[in-house]
Amino acid sequence: MHTSRRNLFKGSLIAAGAGLASCITARSTAADVASLPKQSYTNIVVGSGYGAAVAAYRLTKKGHRVLLLEMGQRWNQPSSDGKIFPSMLTPDERSVWLGHSTSQPVKTIEGISLDQSVPYGAGILDFKSLGQMSVYRGIGYGGGSLVNGGISPRPSRNVLSNVLPQIADNNFFRYYLPLAERRLNLNSINPNFFEETEWYQFSRTARDSAKRAGYDIANMPNFYDFSYMEREAAGTVPKSALANELIYGNNYGRKSLTHTYLSRAEQTGLLTVQTLTEVISINALATGGFELFCIERNKSGMTIGNMTFRAKKIFLGAGSVGTTEILLRSQENGGLTRLSPEVGKGWGTNGNITFGRTNPNNLPTGSNQSTIAVTGIDCRLSLGTYNEVAPLPLGFENYISYYLSIAETSERCEIKLVDGQPQVTWKVSQADEAIAKVRQTFDRINDMEGTSYRTDLFGYEGKIFTNDWTYHPLGGAVFGKATNDKGGLKGHEGLVVVDGALLPGSIGVNPLLTITALAERIMDSNL
Repeated sequence: MHTSRRNLFKGSLIAAGAGLASCITARSTAADVASLPKQSYTNIVVGSGYGAAVAAYRLTKKGHRVLLLEMGQRWNQPSSDGKIFPSMLTPDERSVWLGHSTSQPVKTIEGISLDQSVPYGAGILDFKSLGQMSVYRGIGYGGGSLVNGGISPRPSRNVLSNVLPQIADNNFFRYYLPLAERRLNLNSINPNFFEETEWYQFSRTARDSAKRAGYDIANMPNFYDFSYMEREAAGTVPKSALANELIYGNNYGRKSLTHTYLSRAEQTGLLTVQTLTEVISINALATGGFELFCIERNKSGMTIGNMTFRAKKIFLGAGSVGTTEILLRSQENGGLTRLSPEVGKGWGTNGNITFGRTNPNNLPTGSNQSTIAVTGIDCRLSLGTYNEVAPLPLGFENYISYYLSIAETSERCEIKLVDGQPQVTWKVSQADEAIAKVRQTFDRINDMEGTSYRTDLFGYEGKIFTNDWTYHPLGGAVFGKATNDKGGLKGHEGLVVVDGALLPGSIGVNPLLTITALAERIMDSNL
């Protein structure tokens, strides 16, 4: 491959798509703990993703003072390049959480590895290995809203009634989902702009192929500001989604939680935010309330200290993996002895499968591609799949249609601690159910369009579908099983779960809206 073309592949494709501190472990002594400084609060929120942000906002709006602990940085200060977030073409220490290399969703193309070495630091995107399954996580004040695609479809009532019937009522669909949509400031792309702009040729091509196969098309809401995107295309504002920014943050246009729920909470004057502080474990106190053991890091990712905090009530919003890890370690340490045996169970990948198709020359995908996906191929009723048309911006015409599919799946597993680290009992073969549904969906398109699957995108020749990572980890503290109907953990009801750990493994669509709406419902029961 020509050198310039090789560089385009390696750079542009990035947009597609640590251990415990030695001072606080399962073997920490009473003297170690007693020596740490202690601060007391009534309410502590752990994490700052969707559920945590809802908890912080609802508590402060009600007049409660809140401490929020976030393991990552507050991303609000420009670096030496004048921008807060790094260029995707030149990732650096801002890109990766406690790692030395990027780990791209698309690993290779035409045999070329797309990963790059980066300086070690407390970066924004984590690729966490859990055994035979890995997860992508946004790390920083704002959680996943800093790095994900912002895609926010409503769940199917049929699916939610099947997996979580306790919440799938009229109130959830008529009140809480619309409430979450308003508070997340969701919007949709202007249809005229979508049809005319060069930046969505990839989406129109995939849409037309799906329509010829007889499939329904969905316009996917998002919290990226589409009016800003139109100005990007017109050249009147700095580009972000149209400059290959996404998985390491958007410098402009993205209305993350720091612009919505978290901003509103801070405006009350009642929210104290402490970043670069990771909660390691929790002890239930004999006198009531809880004690949290934490480590502090600097922006280089190095541990610089330890702290403890005490609170009457704790709202856990560290994400499916983070929240479950804290609970399991606290149970192992003897700090939370009354947790339900359901903690750790009901975990799944939300049926995430990614893949690509090669189009003929009469079905171009465009040299310029927006990083914000807006088109869904909705086959939930017929085939049990919801399929996002994702960008693959290489900087030149590549004729590749790329997808993130979400398949309804019954496959679940358990999170456990192995040598102090979270691991899942998931086997790669458990993705077979989801892959079969996705293949059935897209074999039909390939047959009609004369197209074929790509076999060079995921690390080695011949692999068509991903089966070893997910954007949407769910479960570990399932609502109504590990928790009561208010989100309180059975046996320790003063610990309230508000994040994706509540959802049992698979809900058929991107989960951020459902998590936000469920957190709103839970907070109504905890104020």
